[in-house]
Amino acid sequence: MSELPEQNRPALGILIKSYRGDLERAEELCDSLGTFNSDNLPIWIVVPEQDLSDFTACANRCDATLLSESLFSHHLTEVPVSGIRPGYINQEIIKLAFWELGLVENYLPIDSDAVVLRPFGKSDLMFNSDTPFTVLLEDNELKIDPKYFAENWQDRETSLREIQSFLNLEDQRILTCHGHQVLSSEVLRSFKEQILLPRGLEYRDILEIAPYEFSWYNFWLQKSKEIPIHQRDPYFKVIHSAEQHLELALKGITTKDISRAYIGVIINSNFSKSWGQIDTHESKAATLARYLTWSELFGTLKTKSQDAIKFRLTSRKNIK
Repeated sequence: MSELPEQNRPALGILIKSYRGDLERAEELCDSLGTFNSDNLPIWIVVPEQDLSDFTACANRCDATLLSESLFSHHLTEVPVSGIRPGYINQEIIKLAFWELGLVENYLPIDSDAVVLRPFGKSDLMFNSDTPFTVLLEDNELKIDPKYFAENWQDRETSLREIQSFLNLEDQRILTCHGHQVLSSEVLRSFKEQILLPRGLEYRDILEIAPYEFSWYNFWLQKSKEIPIHQRDPYFKVIHSAEQHLELALKGITTKDISRAYIGVIINSNFSKSWGQIDTHESKAATLARYLTWSELFGTLKTKSQDAIKFRLTSRKNIK
């Protein structure tokens, strides 16, 4: 594939990395992009060579260009990296290496398990015509979640500190994101020229150190200041666990509510199918029943009613 002349490259585009096993979710994503891609941003879908024909109809749903991941074969791995299977690591590599095709100046990688909820365009993702917004946060809300802290946080923090150390970025904060960051070709080019090439490293080598592709990008951006950092909150509401999903259901929060603050939603694939019905035909009680027994559900409602009564009584005393 020939690289586009710099003056002809679009300022912003969308990258979807998928494969046959995620086709059903990718179709849902492409349907939503076909409806809500207000500025007709170019979309590229990268899949294994043998999956191209399976994704033809999917690509047509959002007018996307299909690309074979063989274009990145010189970067990819056939063995696990950092204890993670090749397929997962290769999608991380492709997100970091996509700029090398010379197709676009800035691009937003969107995972197959995402769904766009409302119209969006350049103004949501770009600070100005040249510079993207940068999603950075400390994730303290996840740190207080006992389950997430025990199962994910501590190992993740150790890995992210290793990236900071490797890049000589001294910062007591951990400012990064889990994904869905607009990646700047300019930043990634400098990362390759100043970090990878002088050390004789490949993308898979740095992911062996820490398998967090967006944090390599974010920390290098903070270190190099290659482009101005215009910080904003995440574009997608990520539901990391069934407990978070249940919390939303208890509050009666629907996808319509989420769309007021986010472009879209990403649900852990283990329970994403049940989420899709919350805002359409399924009642709140039916959604809660997926997680709670009837006795637990009754107990929750009883406690909620008791708390409401206590609040009203306390309020009356305060008024008197």
